[in-house]
Amino acid sequence: MNLSNLDTYREDFNRDGFVMVRNAIKADQLAELRNELNGWIEESKRFTSDYGITIDGRPRFDVEPNSHSAKSPALRRISSPIEISQAFLDFSRNNLALDLTAHIFGPNIKLVNSKINLKLPGSGTAVKYHQDFPFEPHSNDNLMTALFFLDNVTQQNGPLEVVPGTHKEEIHTLWQEGIFTGFVSKDVEETAKESAVKCIGEAGDACLMHTRVLHGSAPNHTDKPRSLFIVCYAAEDAIALDKNHIPSKFDGEIVRGVKTGRVRTTVFNMDLPEYPKETSFFGQQAKT
Repeated sequence: MNLSNLDTYREDFNRDGFVMVRNAIKADQLAELRNELNGWIEESKRFTSDYGITIDGRPRFDVEPNSHSAKSPALRRISSPIEISQAFLDFSRNNLALDLTAHIFGPNIKLVNSKINLKLPGSGTAVKYHQDFPFEPHSNDNLMTALFFLDNVTQQNGPLEVVPGTHKEEIHTLWQEGIFTGFVSKDVEETAKESAVKCIGEAGDACLMHTRVLHGSAPNHTDKPRSLFIVCYAAEDAIALDKNHIPSKFDGEIVRGVKTGRVRTTVFNMDLPEYPKETSFFGQQAKT
């Protein structure tokens, strides 16, 4: 990433609601993060269902219920990896994508939550279209989802699909017939797919995405893994309107700038989420 082009990145982000950043992870950092992840994947082979525990009592490690096995692991989510890995914590506190986030929303930025989403070969893991903001409503929408590529992301292995410009449009409900499903209606998804863009790149790249951008992804149809380390950052003056759905002891930590103690509000209308009883939103999206 060329820091001299920060203004160009900001202009592209403000227009489209997302921007790709090449070489957002240094080679030595990437090797360390992948080594940690490979250890967790290997560990998952010993389990037949979700396991581990986060600070709210739910499992930390989420496996695909229909495809996970010791021979073919289908670990699909690790919640708050920054609580169990110094490498992931250190990286979340200091990286080039965070520098860009501060340039776009800054100067004062806090950490909201983190996770690793995986699509291992044969897992069948998919993500139905949604916006992140209804999962994590705040007083304003200066929230950034930073998706760091831990593997090469291709056209075939379930890349992130984003819909440019939707950060300026409607905040869609994630409730369907009285159930919080974590995805938009079928009509909204079908329309979104017509203009969706696939975000592909090499391991070490990143996509910075506005919290209101519509996005989803298909299953991995290859024999190569597709894993993303995802960190949500927020402007310090964006105050949470509901409980953090991926809680950690680092929620609200100032990672750029200072704490001002101020709140900034913007006008919007949206449905509040349902706090998950399931291990992760994958379980919510499977309810219907």
